[in-house]
Amino acid sequence: MSECTHDCSTCGESCGERQNPQSLLKEHHPEARVGKVIGIVSGKGGVGKSMVTSQMAVTMRRRGYSVGILDADVTGPSIPKAFGLHENATGDARGLYPCESGTGIQVMSTNLLLENETDPVVWRGPVVSGVVQQFWTDVLWNCDCLFVDMPPGTGDVTLSVFQSLPLDGILIVASPQELVGMVVEKAVKMAEMMEIPILGIVENMSYLTCPDCGKKIFLFGEGRSEEAAKRHSLKVLAKMPIDPALASLVDQGRIEDFRGDWLKGAADAVEKL
Repeated sequence: MSECTHDCSTCGESCGERQNPQSLLKEHHPEARVGKVIGIVSGKGGVGKSMVTSQMAVTMRRRGYSVGILDADVTGPSIPKAFGLHENATGDARGLYPCESGTGIQVMSTNLLLENETDPVVWRGPVVSGVVQQFWTDVLWNCDCLFVDMPPGTGDVTLSVFQSLPLDGILIVASPQELVGMVVEKAVKMAEMMEIPILGIVENMSYLTCPDCGKKIFLFGEGRSEEAAKRHSLKVLAKMPIDPALASLVDQGRIEDFRGDWLKGAADAVEKL
């Protein structure tokens, strides 16, 4: 028998695992309370997943829900900085406790476990995947909605999250550039392979508002996300602008002070779950 890759779709063997497939889903901490679990995904880096995750969390918190963020971008964590969290997470015999932002949003991230937040995380894939699973199984979450800020692409950690966390749906983040069709298609196909529901697409860096006349300027073109969404029978749930004020708030750790209702459609989709 050849070495098992755990991908039964490409295997001709008749092993016990193929005859009696085992679920890879992990249970959250027995004392935790978690409502809906939403993954924030993209097919590539640099499109603003963490920005969308942060603003989705703030938006749902403003609607009265208790909210958590599991930062699965282990080697490039940015969620704590956006919320101004610089302390270390704590734990005891019961488990790990997430840090809380000013408005009560719970956050767990590798940056909250490092001695110095600027230290690099130089870990191999299996270790990174294991840490992400521990953020699910060992943390005492208490939230109606848990957002998972995924790493870019479709590699080990994304696969691990898709297989081990009971995702109720994902939001795909894209930018309106020429590559958007291919990038969205990669994320869509992976979600379909893993049978994860897709709530829709959030287009980030959609436009710039002229500070003088208020006109929207579409720096990367217009309509490409709609075309990609239509090909896969999806909806574009939100279009977020390029806004220097947002970048400034993130740098100051004050993302909870942002103003704007760009993510209303995406929040409505989560609320309907």
